[in-house]
Amino acid sequence: MKKSLLSAVALTAMVAFSGTAWADLLVGVAGPLTGPNAAFGAQLQKGAEQAAADINAAGGINGEQIKIVLGDDVSDPKQGVSVANKFVADGVKFVIGHFNSGVSIPASEVYAENGILQITPASTNPTFTERGLWNTFRTCGRDDQQGAVAGAYIAANFKDAKVAVVHDKTPYGQGLADLTKAAMNEAGVKEVVYEGVTTGDKDFSALIAKMKEAGVSVVYWGGLHTEAGLIMRQMADQGLKATFMSGDGIVSNELASIAGDAVNGTLMTFAPDPRKNPAAKELVEKFRAAGFEPEAYTLYSYAALQVIAEAAKTTGSNDPQAVAENIKGKGPFHTVIGEFGYDEKGDITRPDYVMYTWKKGDDGKYSYFQNE
Repeated sequence: MKKSLLSAVALTAMVAFSGTAWADLLVGVAGPLTGPNAAFGAQLQKGAEQAAADINAAGGINGEQIKIVLGDDVSDPKQGVSVANKFVADGVKFVIGHFNSGVSIPASEVYAENGILQITPASTNPTFTERGLWNTFRTCGRDDQQGAVAGAYIAANFKDAKVAVVHDKTPYGQGLADLTKAAMNEAGVKEVVYEGVTTGDKDFSALIAKMKEAGVSVVYWGGLHTEAGLIMRQMADQGLKATFMSGDGIVSNELASIAGDAVNGTLMTFAPDPRKNPAAKELVEKFRAAGFEPEAYTLYSYAALQVIAEAAKTTGSNDPQAVAENIKGKGPFHTVIGEFGYDEKGDITRPDYVMYTWKKGDDGKYSYFQNE
């Protein structure tokens, strides 16, 4: 009786273990799920979770069901490395994330050493894919592409303006600001102010006073919407009338709630709105029916898991290194943000930036609209 009971317990444990090993393909979703950039973390999470649900409903990936494991890096590089190490311990094979370039870059080294493939929907700093790692991919563009678009726009539309270039000292913010600065300098426009501020600052009076003294009429910001909104509001309060311009770090409707009316007329580079892609129509409606607006990086996160699933199915294997080789060698991939392939570095092979203007929509609320 005792022997029979032990055998039954052992058999049950074996079945449970083997079932878990086969039934679940662990995919980590990493980003700022809490803190000032939580709106972006929610986009990454919601996009990946919906993609996993849809892929699982269609049979999963090579017979395995996707299980999402969340990691909150609060936009901090050290916390991002901690999340990466936890994912390693958990047995995660693929990661969707991180959001910040300054977090993605160090975390990717942990993933590379431990056989984990990473696709970021949002980290645009060129360094992420320039180090020759086998595992780094993105569904977004790069800041050298974005900076070229922004710099050319400034040179074409504000050639005689006094331009301030301001950044938040992060790999993303300063990197984008410097690449935009280089592009506009090459086109003959020289900035009159170049300044870095600290992430989390609330009072920008000294910066604004310096820009007023220099007669600045255009401010280019390299950073996120949290500081951008405060700078805009304080510029308006202190009487600095200047066109504000930035990149994809301000692509959140939270910007308007921080900046108020000062957001009106703000220029911004971002990819063509994926919500308007006919291939995404049904999915967008599904998100909205659930009470979530899939703006900014939501569909980029969804597409990241689509790429992994399509490459794994083509390869016939869920091994991350085999999938990575397939991503670089095959394509185009059919996703909710359109079709695209990858180069050997892990970057998408299509240009992906256009200009937007923030203004009031038909509903009377401020949002961003693609320029004609």
